[in-house]
Amino acid sequence: MQTASSTSIQVAERAEPASLHRLLIRDFRNFRELRLDLPEAGAMIIGPNGSGKTNLLEAIYYLEVFRSFRGARDSDLIRFGEDVFRIEATIQRDGGTEELAAAFQKTGRRKKVEREGAEVDRITGAIGAFGAVVFDLDDAGLVSGSPGRRRRFLDILLSLVVPGYVADLQRYRAVLAQRNEALRAGRDEVVDAWTEGLIVPGAKLMAARDGWARRRADGFRGYHQQISGGAGASLEYETSLSAPQEDVGWEMRFRSGLEASRTRDFRRGFTTVGPHRDDLAIRAEVDSDGPERDLRSFGSGGQKRTAAIALRLTEADSLREANGRDPVYLLDDVFAELDRERAERVFRLLDEGRSGQVFFTAPKPADMPFRDGALARWRISDGALLDHA
Repeated sequence: MQTASSTSIQVAERAEPASLHRLLIRDFRNFRELRLDLPEAGAMIIGPNGSGKTNLLEAIYYLEVFRSFRGARDSDLIRFGEDVFRIEATIQRDGGTEELAAAFQKTGRRKKVEREGAEVDRITGAIGAFGAVVFDLDDAGLVSGSPGRRRRFLDILLSLVVPGYVADLQRYRAVLAQRNEALRAGRDEVVDAWTEGLIVPGAKLMAARDGWARRRADGFRGYHQQISGGAGASLEYETSLSAPQEDVGWEMRFRSGLEASRTRDFRRGFTTVGPHRDDLAIRAEVDSDGPERDLRSFGSGGQKRTAAIALRLTEADSLREANGRDPVYLLDDVFAELDRERAERVFRLLDEGRSGQVFFTAPKPADMPFRDGALARWRISDGALLDHA
C-alpha cells in the first residue's frame, strides 16, 4: 500500500501546477487598492494581527469559489464606506494564461464573475479555476464545530471535484425548501410530491460524500499518523438512514428513511432525514494505546488541530487528483498552537513532494523556509504591502 506522502509525490509529478501571476484587490476588507505581481513560488506575508494577512488569502480564495472561506457575507467583505469590491487575477495554467475577476455591489446585491473580460452566465461554472486549499487558523473548529460546518466543507470540496455535484446540491436545496413549506402548512399531497423530487438529488449527494470519505480514509489516517507521531484516525460519513444492505442503494435507503420519518416531519414542520442532517465523523486515538474517540467531543485543542491539518492535506490530494496538478496552498499561520515536533512534521508534509504556489502568513519570519527559501518575504501593515522584508 502506498503511504499518503508517496501518493502525493506521484500525483504532483503529473502536471505543472496552476499559479497566480497578477493580483488586483480593490475595496475588499481593509484594502483600498493593492496591485501585486506574484512570484512563481509564492510569498511569506508577515505582519501583526489585524494587518490584513488573512484578508489577502481570503481575496485569493474568493476567486476559487466566489465566497469567503471565513463564512462572511459578500456585503461584509466591502471596505467600510464603499459600495463595491473587485478582485482580479491572471492565472497561468496548462501553458497559457487566463484573466479572472469577481466583484460584488452592495446596492442591488449583485455579484459578477468575469473570465477573459466576459461575464459568465453561471457563477457555478467558473468555480475551481486554478485549485486552492486554505489551511485556516480556525480549522480546529472544523473538527469540533457544528455538523453544518463539516457539511459545508464537503459541499465546497465535492463541488470542485465531482462533476454535477453543484447542480444536485442546488436542486436538493430548492426541493427541500418546498417540502418544508408544505410540511408547515400540513399539505399531505404536496409533501408527497416534493418528497419524490427530493430522493434522486439527495441520494446522489449522500453517495458522493460517502464515497469521498471511504476513498480518502487511508490518506487521512496516514497524514494524521505522520503529524501526531503515530496516533491512528478515521473518517466516516454519518447518515441517519438505515444501515446499508446488499442490493439496497442510496435512493431506496433515502426513500425508506423519508417514509419512516413522515409523521415526525409533520409534527416538527421540517424534513428530519437527508444529506442536510448528516455529518462527517472524525475520530482519533486521543490516549496512548487507547481506542479512537470522536474528536467532536473528545481530544485536546492540539489533537483537533492535528486532525484538521490532516483533513486539509486530504482535501489538497482530492483537488490534485481531480485537476491533475498541485493546488495553490494558502497557509494562514498554520504552525500556531502546535508544539515544535508537530510543527516540523507539518512543515515536511507541506513542503516535500508538493510543487504548488504557496502563500504563507505569520506574525514573524518563520525559521523553516518553504521551497528551500524561494518564497518572497513581504511585510503588511494596515492593508498596505510594505517593502520586502
